[in-house]
Amino acid sequence: MVSGPSGTGKTSICDELLRRIPNSRWSVSVTTRPIRGHEIDGEAYHFITREEFDRMVARDELLEHAEYLGQCYGTPRELVDKTVAAGEIVIMEIDVQGGAQVAQRVPDSIRVFILPPTMDTLQARLEGRQTESEALQRKRLAEADGEIGFAINSGYYQYFITNDILKDSVNRIMEIIEQETKTT
Repeated sequence: MVSGPSGTGKTSICDELLRRIPNSRWSVSVTTRPIRGHEIDGEAYHFITREEFDRMVARDELLEHAEYLGQCYGTPRELVDKTVAAGEIVIMEIDVQGGAQVAQRVPDSIRVFILPPTMDTLQARLEGRQTESEALQRKRLAEADGEIGFAINSGYYQYFITNDILKDSVNRIMEIIEQETKTT
């Protein structure tokens, strides 16, 4: 499981992990947020209505779920359970609220929190996306401090990696996965 503030490179890290780990599978989350840019339903997310999301929560169909900046996100439990049962590694990109839930429900999961090199770097990355308004970028930056503080103080994350150079960050996570899967 990979968490971190928006703009820290979580998606790029997860994409590279999926490419490099042969027995891995992407956990496609559900969300109530609108599709951005060139996103395709079913790839990065399953885009659903708030009503559908609420039904999934009520039926306990989500391993974790959270609300972030007014939109809901969650990880469907069925795919994760089937993938783990098949001996594969599930790559999940989730926020700190969801990370806390996964830590409680699946204590033997590997939980990595991605940090930005600096807050200025984080701001530049968010601006560079050119997919969101300036107001939303400011909200994401304001949320980042709280997310980082929570992750550090909560005890839910075993590993913290500053993503300055993508290749180095991915290599470190590969080492962590190798180390953790040897001991289980």
